[in-house]
Amino acid sequence: MEKDIASNSTPQGANIESIEGGKSEAVDIENKVLSAQTNTSGSLERYINVFSTVNFSFVLQCSWEAAALTFQFSLTNGGPASIVYGSIFAGIGTTLVACSLAEMASMDPTVGAQYRWTAAFAPRYNRFLGLMQGWITVFAWICSCTSNPALVSNVIVSLAVFNNPEYVPKRWHTTLIMCAVTVFPFVGNLWLRRIINPLEALGAVCHVVFFFASIITLAVLAQRSTTAYVFHTLTNDVSGWTNPVVAWGVGLLTVTYPLTGFDGVLHMSDEVKQARTRVPRSMITSVVLNATMQFTFMITVLFTLGDPAIVSAQPLPIIEVYYQATGSKPATNLFVSMLGIIVFISFFNVFASVSRLAWAFSRDHGLPFSRTFAKVNTRMRTPLNALILVACCLCLLALINIGSSAAFNAFISLPALALYISYFFPICFLLLRRLSRSSSQIPWGPFRLGRVGPLVNLGAVCYILLTLIWMPFPTTLPVNGENFNYSGPIVGAFIGWAVADWCVSGRKRFHVPVPWTDG
Repeated sequence: MEKDIASNSTPQGANIESIEGGKSEAVDIENKVLSAQTNTSGSLERYINVFSTVNFSFVLQCSWEAAALTFQFSLTNGGPASIVYGSIFAGIGTTLVACSLAEMASMDPTVGAQYRWTAAFAPRYNRFLGLMQGWITVFAWICSCTSNPALVSNVIVSLAVFNNPEYVPKRWHTTLIMCAVTVFPFVGNLWLRRIINPLEALGAVCHVVFFFASIITLAVLAQRSTTAYVFHTLTNDVSGWTNPVVAWGVGLLTVTYPLTGFDGVLHMSDEVKQARTRVPRSMITSVVLNATMQFTFMITVLFTLGDPAIVSAQPLPIIEVYYQATGSKPATNLFVSMLGIIVFISFFNVFASVSRLAWAFSRDHGLPFSRTFAKVNTRMRTPLNALILVACCLCLLALINIGSSAAFNAFISLPALALYISYFFPICFLLLRRLSRSSSQIPWGPFRLGRVGPLVNLGAVCYILLTLIWMPFPTTLPVNGENFNYSGPIVGAFIGWAVADWCVSGRKRFHVPVPWTDG
């Protein structure tokens, strides 16, 4: 049986030499990482088998459900052109990104993932860039974690309005629902960890069954849109963005955001059996399947949209799409509720991933109070303190909803922006290393892109850069405090915080176990 890298982070107090300046000696990847096996913080149990590994990413992304619950962004920006051609663009681009990260996962399947690889491949300033990448990745995943309860709460509130038109939702209602929803994955990951595998299986079944049920129902019952509307309509006269290129780019949020998060299984690597082969396979399979399902579902929605003006005016347009097709409130409630349930099941996986990431970053002394958050409960074999940290962060972020009606937009655009930034640097540095004279020292794993590797990495970098351009744009004009897109300033402020942390204490405390170096 293939030998796994069983431990992926530094024991507390370990003295691991950094590779700043690219002057450290080359070391063997497995010996370096396995030297970190003995630690005082406990270890995690490898309980995720091959079937659950694929299910984990497949359900975590739940792309067609997320696109169904957020396609209002594209209806007013770009319209069908953003949805159809944007889905193709996002599917191909995300596959390139997934293949690039999968190649690195095959070399070093580690919970820390992006920050470990950034520190390993960066030509210089390795510890600084590793710490920055760690902060960005942890921040990105905590933000990504907010999108699940935000989507679920939006489904609950929208269905309440749909069934009781007299009900007027308050912002604090949504905040309380988000906090309540967060309790379930916290409890599940703490005391009911063994239910996650069967829960993932149930989520995968629902993910597929209701995909076909939705497509068949809409195709049979709904009024047809014209082919010209679906493939030749670019909407640039609704949101205020009159430039068609800008309108199309802003509308990409609907189709790019749902395909992020495929790296979630990476941050569970310490609990995956035969991680060097199964983690890369899970990532690529998940992206290809979810991209295909998302494209197919969104094409179906466009052909069965009904009156675009009526649909786009709704708080949650997918409710109106199902209702126009079925003419039945119970049927509409069923379909929309299932979207929320699948996103809710996905929340268990997202919550598990971000807690393991925070735990690993703490073990490498990346977070303040690292000794506290790096502990593993020896009885439960779970990073209890990291779970509590994530739950508290989610509840605090949910408070944003009370102060701003643009919070839902932020909960969607912020995770996408931060996650794409976290993907960019390790892929960029791998590409640079690949093209350098030290490329022969890269310890390739079982999955390798070979000669097409540089082209795949370059395509991934270009896709990420093109996507990042549009993420911070506001979705409507004129811009005011209510519709401003806060994702860009928030990410900028957080990067400033990370730099300040490096200057104050991060440069002294942070130790990243770099598994290979320049010769």
